[in-house]
Amino acid sequence: AAQLDEPANAAGEAIVVTGSRIRGAGPVGSPIVTLDRAAIEKSGYATVQQLLASLPQNFGGGPTETTLGATTRNGAGSDATYGSSINLRGLGPSSTLVLVDGMRPPLGGTGGVFADISLIPVSAIERIEVLTDGASAIYGADAVAGVVNVRLRNNFEGAETMLRAGTADADMSEMQFGQLLGKSWGGGHVVLAYQFSQRGALSAAKRPYAREDLRQFGGSDYRSLYGSPGTITAADGRVFGIPAGQDGTALTAVDLLPGVQNRRDNRANSDLLPRQRVHSFYAGGEIAITEGLSIHAKLLAAERRYRMTGNSEFLRRFSVPVSNPYYVDPIGTQEPVRVAYSFVNELGPQINTGRVRAISASAGLEQQFGEWRLELTGGYGRQKGRANTLNLVNSARLAAALADTNPLTAFNIFGDGRANNPATIESIRGSYGTIDTYDNWSAALRVDGPLARLPAGNMRLAAGIEYRREAYDYFTILDLSSAVPIAAPFAGLPGPRHVKSIYGELMVPIFGPDNRTAGVERLDVSLAGRLEDYNQFGRTANPKLGVRWDPVHGVAIRGSFGTSFRAPHFDELLGSSLSSFRALRLDDPASPTGTSNVVGLFGYAPDIGPEKATSWTVGVDIAPPRIEGLKASLTYYNVNYKDRIGSVSEDYLRFLVSRDLFAGVITDNPPLELVQSYFAMPGFINPLGIAPSEVVAIIDGRTRNLSAENQRGLDFELSYASEFAGGTFDAGVTGTHIFSIKRTLTEGARGTEVVGLYASPVKWRVRGRLGWSKGGFSASTFINYTGGYKNQLVTPTARVSPWTTVDLTVVQAIGAAAGEDGRGLQLALSLINLLDRDPPFAEIPSFSSALGYDPEKANPLGRIVSVQARIRW
Repeated sequence: AAQLDEPANAAGEAIVVTGSRIRGAGPVGSPIVTLDRAAIEKSGYATVQQLLASLPQNFGGGPTETTLGATTRNGAGSDATYGSSINLRGLGPSSTLVLVDGMRPPLGGTGGVFADISLIPVSAIERIEVLTDGASAIYGADAVAGVVNVRLRNNFEGAETMLRAGTADADMSEMQFGQLLGKSWGGGHVVLAYQFSQRGALSAAKRPYAREDLRQFGGSDYRSLYGSPGTITAADGRVFGIPAGQDGTALTAVDLLPGVQNRRDNRANSDLLPRQRVHSFYAGGEIAITEGLSIHAKLLAAERRYRMTGNSEFLRRFSVPVSNPYYVDPIGTQEPVRVAYSFVNELGPQINTGRVRAISASAGLEQQFGEWRLELTGGYGRQKGRANTLNLVNSARLAAALADTNPLTAFNIFGDGRANNPATIESIRGSYGTIDTYDNWSAALRVDGPLARLPAGNMRLAAGIEYRREAYDYFTILDLSSAVPIAAPFAGLPGPRHVKSIYGELMVPIFGPDNRTAGVERLDVSLAGRLEDYNQFGRTANPKLGVRWDPVHGVAIRGSFGTSFRAPHFDELLGSSLSSFRALRLDDPASPTGTSNVVGLFGYAPDIGPEKATSWTVGVDIAPPRIEGLKASLTYYNVNYKDRIGSVSEDYLRFLVSRDLFAGVITDNPPLELVQSYFAMPGFINPLGIAPSEVVAIIDGRTRNLSAENQRGLDFELSYASEFAGGTFDAGVTGTHIFSIKRTLTEGARGTEVVGLYASPVKWRVRGRLGWSKGGFSASTFINYTGGYKNQLVTPTARVSPWTTVDLTVVQAIGAAAGEDGRGLQLALSLINLLDRDPPFAEIPSFSSALGYDPEKANPLGRIVSVQARIRW
């Protein structure tokens, strides 16, 4: 909720709060949620992603270590290295701006999609400020759903050592070590922090609902048809199962099992979470050069390595010629057969491994002129990710091994993998690798201070100019379908992005303590605007208006209105370099023949521009003076998001059948000249021999500015703290209720309601807390509720139950740690998901596998028990 008090640090100095560039002002009219150091320690969580996942305003969909490999929706497929993002309001990971001490970190994901919050050390965080409102007028691109600003412990004094160990039902272990050092002197301050985190992998075999055969839960059997032994498809299309218990060297046609398809559960032998190791280092300092002039510098560096057993996503049937010495002919026609086969016994399970290295550095000069401050800053960031998928099959070398006539070196695909030559196995072993690098450079000149003295206080101004340069490269190493590996850069990516910005923010106090009147204790208005110029798509201007009105002491009514935008990712600007055009014949109920001839456009459209949003909020914050410790907040929000970048190509077969949903991508009765121009394109595909004059429509399945979304909801918070039983009692509840998410797939099409559906946010998310503390002891209990929803992936649509978990953290300070300075030893015991509640069953099939739970709305960790020791000295 919006703050009722002016923001300041522990020394009483005015500070810049997320949502405003004006020191000491705070975001007028906009809601903000703050997780301070005390809240972080009471939560019991070990990572930034766990902390932010607990926020009711955050939707778990998008790139995370639990969604990669389980779904490609909401941008999860862009995460090749098991990073973690935040997705406020479910508007997409790229629509939430992440800052570290007010600076943009380098981005991860294919094309630069999200900020990887897993690289930020929790032990070095002072607080996390979450603005749940659009803020492009303040920060520029990506601040559509809100802003997450991670503030580090730059004013820490002394030394702190932390050691943590935990386990998830003895199935997965975690360990964390942190060291923090801080020193102040008359002219400056410096802080150093290091954190090492290690967590083991979580095997799917430890969770009964993490499998492809879901029949025991009332679902279907999604096991792969690629088993070991495999299944033969004969020349006439009939299938024959290869019997188990034999190595394929003496197999005959009479041994085969007609009509049997050998299945394999690839998910059961995979990992649900990877093994992760993270090293993070932070250094920050400020030195006063002369009176009023200071210099500051910060450096955050991290390396994350991971390893995970995958679920064999590269599956296909292979043709076996008659020349193979182990060839078996099920029907006696002496023709090649196709065999669906799992190579896991020969090659081992699919292994995903890699690393991410990131660095973010900034430095600046600050000059104070009375109450005015002038700041010049510069920054650089780089994130480089390397991902490798091992133990895949190289189809070219396998084809040669299957065609080999020598029984000593030919590949035997008709058994259980025991009879193959080790050298042959190594020869067919393939892999897939990627290397991507994101760089950003920035410079800014900012000024803020009082512009004029008004009866209610100072009118304050913040203004500045900024420059940012971003670059992205992507490199692949393929050893899948050629005799030798092929390494090449990704073709078509645009060059560096240059962004020039100018902004201004004005805070005008109209009524205050010196001129208040009946019904108006306080009235503030803020106006902000920002103009940005991109070399890739032009200019965008975004204003914002904020109002705060206190009718009586302890009651603040606020509201905000503004526009925001998201810049296209680098991989969304590929343009026609990856476009394809083809003639198609699609089902069409409006046609007398039941089908119509069309031209289909696929790939990427040129001239993709930014996504745009208009958002407004209205809310009230209450802290009645007569009931000390009681606080309440209520915020209604509305986000109208348009020109969203996407593609509906996966549904092209339904375009003419469901015209009301896809009206914006269908052009009926196109001019003949336009159709002929597509037919004349190099590489035009026309397997059916359709003539241009026979085309009745053009369908556009390209990635482009396509869809729109309107979301309306309510955030609420209620808390109370008082003295009880010689200590302090604290209770509260915070939550989000989404009234509606109306999504339109294409322009002019019918909108559909998606709130409470799979891959969309649920209607209700609530987190309650109850705590008591006395001296150096504290106990905190949290209740987390995620509402039920409908799973439209199955027929008929299924209802997924709500999920409620309970967390408990107990902290005991020993010796001096119980005093005000906090020095000494502090011990903590945390139980996350105390009652060990499994995720509710959800039947989630994907292209190559399935799961029995929804990784976007639940996690498979189970109960996590951890102990932590922290000593300050």
